[in-house]
Amino acid sequence: MLYRNGTPSDADRVAALHTASWRSAYAGLMPAEYLSGSLPEEHRAQWRERTAEPSGRWLLLAEEGDELLGFIHLVTVPDGRLYVENLHVRPGRVGTGIGHGLLHRGFAWAAAEHPGRDVYLEVLSGNVRAIAFYEREGGVVTAERPATVAPGIELDEIEYTWSATAVGRPGAR
Repeated sequence: MLYRNGTPSDADRVAALHTASWRSAYAGLMPAEYLSGSLPEEHRAQWRERTAEPSGRWLLLAEEGDELLGFIHLVTVPDGRLYVENLHVRPGRVGTGIGHGLLHRGFAWAAAEHPGRDVYLEVLSGNVRAIAFYEREGGVVTAERPATVAPGIELDEIEYTWSATAVGRPGAR
């Protein structure tokens, strides 16, 4: 497996994987008509914008040959923390260690580029597989709240945080 930084030329591949991941992970959590509707176009527009202006962001891809297996996207936020805005693994490859590798490479980047900052993410409370993964990886619940995940779609989410100390010590994770 090869890990490399994402570039603007990867936007459409990342968007396609993002959509496939949502359709798999959120089936039954989000309305089927939304997941089967304009989601690919929305994700394509998001990723074209995000990769065109990478300032304050980091996108790491996991690839095998020509296949994109997963990605992590971290963003600096005004409160001083780093936000894992996206962590997705290709459906059918979930549970194979790709997410673990991406998350820990994200932690290493955070510790090197933004030392002393906590890292957090948000997960839908119904996404039990992801919740189990984040808890195995040492994430600590720091908030629970409703979230607008798409226009007209509000679901409960859980915030998981890894302290700057834990992020900076690979053996502590």
